[in-house]
Amino acid sequence: MLDFNVLFIYPNLRGMNMLPPAIALFSRILKDDGFKVALFDTTYYKIGEDFDSDKEKEKKLSVRPFDMSRHVSLKTTDPFEDLDKTVNSFQPDLIAMSATEDIFPLGMKLLKHIDKHNILTIVGGVFPTFAPHKVIRNKEIDIVCVGEGEDAMLELCRRLRAGKNYYDINNLWVKDKGGEITKNPLREAADINKNPLPDFTMFEDARFYRPMAGRIYRMLPVETHRGCPFQCSYCNSPAQSRLYKSEGAGVFLRKRSIDKVREELEYYISQYKAEYFYFWADTFFAYTDKEFNAFIEMYKDIKIPFWCQTRPETITEERIKRLREVGLHRMALGIEHGNEKFRREIINRRVKNEVIVNALDIISHHSLPASVSVNNIVGFPTETPELAMDTIKLNRKIADKVDTMNCYAFTPFHGTPLRELSVKLGYIEEDTFTGCLTGEPVLNMPQFPKEKIKGIMRTFSLYSRFSENRHSEIEKAGEDTPEGNAIFEKLRKEFMETYFSMDSIG
Repeated sequence: MLDFNVLFIYPNLRGMNMLPPAIALFSRILKDDGFKVALFDTTYYKIGEDFDSDKEKEKKLSVRPFDMSRHVSLKTTDPFEDLDKTVNSFQPDLIAMSATEDIFPLGMKLLKHIDKHNILTIVGGVFPTFAPHKVIRNKEIDIVCVGEGEDAMLELCRRLRAGKNYYDINNLWVKDKGGEITKNPLREAADINKNPLPDFTMFEDARFYRPMAGRIYRMLPVETHRGCPFQCSYCNSPAQSRLYKSEGAGVFLRKRSIDKVREELEYYISQYKAEYFYFWADTFFAYTDKEFNAFIEMYKDIKIPFWCQTRPETITEERIKRLREVGLHRMALGIEHGNEKFRREIINRRVKNEVIVNALDIISHHSLPASVSVNNIVGFPTETPELAMDTIKLNRKIADKVDTMNCYAFTPFHGTPLRELSVKLGYIEEDTFTGCLTGEPVLNMPQFPKEKIKGIMRTFSLYSRFSENRHSEIEKAGEDTPEGNAIFEKLRKEFMETYFSMDSIG
């Protein structure tokens, strides 16, 4: 059998520490079929501005302070020179890049740099799935994977190794030398219970460590569900379901069998010395009662702390109690917005504020070791500063029941209804790229300027914790001026001493 080498490029930003499950899965699939695989991961390089996603959240008091220095050493070499060295030594026959929208521009810089090597290149991920026409128009990209990649990637590599035509592979858009593009349909949604165990051996050891509630754990991501049953208008998951349904490619929402989940957990414990599990399903509580009971019975034997996320309306006393007994350490709830009417009509989240407050009461009653964090978004299309303050008001009601509060700028992801609305209203151009979730807002809204959005993001935790008679002072702290920055630093120090002065929980 001929050798065939595949180089994965992961153009990650610093501080985005979770391991990418897709690359690990593709690595195992290809290795099992005799392919050689390597990885170039930019996570610990300094590229461009000195931006660190998790540290940015720490500055805004959205996470407890943490120190990764024991486990992580930032690279001091030039990433582009190192990429050249990797290409020259590994001699890849195919370059495969996985990219979300926020890291795609960095990925393009890397691909442009190595275009001189003239290697066939495929790009996949959520962004290429919903904007394949924008991705494939780049001359450095030959193939785009639309939708899931595990079966398409294996078929592509097999055909390339055998010297066969690959222009008719489902899930792939393929560009020929003349620039003509073949757009193949979606294949049936993958049977995720047939996937092998992911291979994380390509990643350096430091990549296994991640902060959680102020402490650092050796943490691995675990897939329990793929897709989400809800239809939030800002999220890509519903768009995946709509895409697969429209093309007759099956149901996108799938659940892995409990036996497969157990197998993966035990594998991570024995092979990677896992200390903590991160169940990254959009809605972990999408389990039926029967499935949930099976998970509980299975996890009784695992005895390792874990994190999960869900929606407030899925919380029940029984589920939190039982999860707490088997190892639930911390969880996250999406609130997103505090105004019920706005949340229902713009965000398509139909939940009452009293349900949210009650969910936090239940979780608080069971005293999770590392409590709970809540996620909020500011700067939605058509939102106003007054509406954003409704989100702060709701967070004030639950402040004594949560550990930390995230506040992100609205991100107009391709494939979502709210991106379409943003373009329609002229808040962004058609070709606008989103930024990192923890980065700058991108909408240009006359009624809610970017600087105002940034100010609320920066001071969100201050507004939510400090007394209302200090709101004028906090508003001043949101201004990016010498006076505003000085006030913010003073208030930030006070906040840290008041709420984060104790030993980090966990």
